[in-house]
Amino acid sequence: MASSEEKQDEVSCSEEKEYQKSIEEEIELPKDFEPGASRVGILLSTASYEEESVSNGEFDDFSRKSSCISEIEQGVSAIEQNVSEPQETKTDEEEKNSSDNSAAEILSIEAEQIAEELAKEECDELNSAEWKKQKKQIFVLSEAGKPIYTRHGNEDNLVTLMGVMQALVSFVQQNGDTIRSIHAEDKKFVFLHRVPLILVAVSSTKASVPQLLSQLTYVYNQITSVLTYSNLNRIFEQRRNYDLRRLLGGAEKFLDRLVDVMDKDPSFLLNAVRCLPLDNSIREVIAQTLTQYCGKIKNIVFAILLAENQLVTLVRMKKYFLHPVDLHLVMNLVSSSESFKSVETWIPICLPKFDASGFLHGHISYLDEENKCCLLLLTVDKDMFFPLKECRSKIVERLKKYHCLEAINKSVNNRGYSVSQVGIPDVRHFLYKSRSAAQFTAPRIEAPYVTTEDWNHLFGLYQYLHHRMYKSTRPLKMLYYSGERETMVGWHMQGFELYAAFEPLATKADATNAMKKIVHWIKKEEDDLFIMISPTI
Repeated sequence: MASSEEKQDEVSCSEEKEYQKSIEEEIELPKDFEPGASRVGILLSTASYEEESVSNGEFDDFSRKSSCISEIEQGVSAIEQNVSEPQETKTDEEEKNSSDNSAAEILSIEAEQIAEELAKEECDELNSAEWKKQKKQIFVLSEAGKPIYTRHGNEDNLVTLMGVMQALVSFVQQNGDTIRSIHAEDKKFVFLHRVPLILVAVSSTKASVPQLLSQLTYVYNQITSVLTYSNLNRIFEQRRNYDLRRLLGGAEKFLDRLVDVMDKDPSFLLNAVRCLPLDNSIREVIAQTLTQYCGKIKNIVFAILLAENQLVTLVRMKKYFLHPVDLHLVMNLVSSSESFKSVETWIPICLPKFDASGFLHGHISYLDEENKCCLLLLTVDKDMFFPLKECRSKIVERLKKYHCLEAINKSVNNRGYSVSQVGIPDVRHFLYKSRSAAQFTAPRIEAPYVTTEDWNHLFGLYQYLHHRMYKSTRPLKMLYYSGERETMVGWHMQGFELYAAFEPLATKADATNAMKKIVHWIKKEEDDLFIMISPTI
């Protein structure tokens, strides 16, 4: 039986086809027109939320014939050490787990009493009003049903619930199928099976099933960035019932922030990186500075300068590129840790899209007194802290000399640019993504979207447009949506994606004309809105 959404789609299908045809006749831009695109990109280009890789359950990145880290280590004659140390540490943990299991056998007489107490605690958790009112829940468990993570509540009090989730996945899998989602009233139960983990999202938000699958993939990648894909699989191959929380201790804050920010940050929806609006001449000085000093250290792979979760510039080793997913995880790491603001930090980081088999080592430090400008120097050599510390000092000295840090802080304090600068009266807000550059830009949030609820409302409409336009059964080039509070328009071309909010009385013709004006304005300002050069070391 067809759902209400499918019936509605059938009714509007003919109208949409006519509208798409009229739009194609009105569009005067070349198909390859793409403001923000540079000749050589600094990031790997991406498609929407990579629905194909999400839906087919495969990870192309993990089947690489060779490791990028190993290639770099061989190129600079570095000592191979990245993977061995984490393996030894985890082996010790497994031995400890084995002794814990032995102790559990000794105390088996009390097992029934403990089970009753846990069942009572779980019942209290599930009946909690605070727990029930959450609009989105994220659960991570092992294939054996062992709890690993939940955004709200305590994993130990949700053992039975996660057991049911594991049973559902196993039952469907035994019949040669894969469970994708369950719909009940306003709730969506979305499942993602990434061996050896099972991830589940329960949501009553406006996020679609593919969008929730993308969010679950980000959670999986965050876990991988802490452990590496190789170690994660090896752990469960040796001990199927292993409690992964032993190794994720302290990483919960990264997962918590990631789960929360994905509901309000367009970066994850667009699978693109937001660049800090900055005068192009200042950005060039910054890039030259990083290239000059980082180029003297052979095994630096990436030098990344961030400001309030926005990319200022990125310098990379030749042949190697950074994926937006990895950069999002790096930004999440920086934003989740207040300790980085007070001291220079040396930390291992796995970038799953770059190389999921091992760790890079990162020198992380803030460059200004206001703690808004953060520099990350990523290398394959674990013994480079002091050389990178010296490199950082030279970079800071030159950036201060040319007033670059002042310019960055000014842009951050201004919160970017205003939509009024675009000069189109009916436009309230927009999101623009350059597809080949994997970068996006958007004006700051202003009236009438002044509260958190207002932004959540607008972001939900962006999610709706994005989902409808990327719907595999009927992808759209342009979508016009008229609501009570605003008119929304989405426009897809070969080179870009544009989503915009207008005044509620805006007509299709006016909105279409305004969308073209937005694109031309972005083209005029692209040098300041995007990173147009790709410096290498």
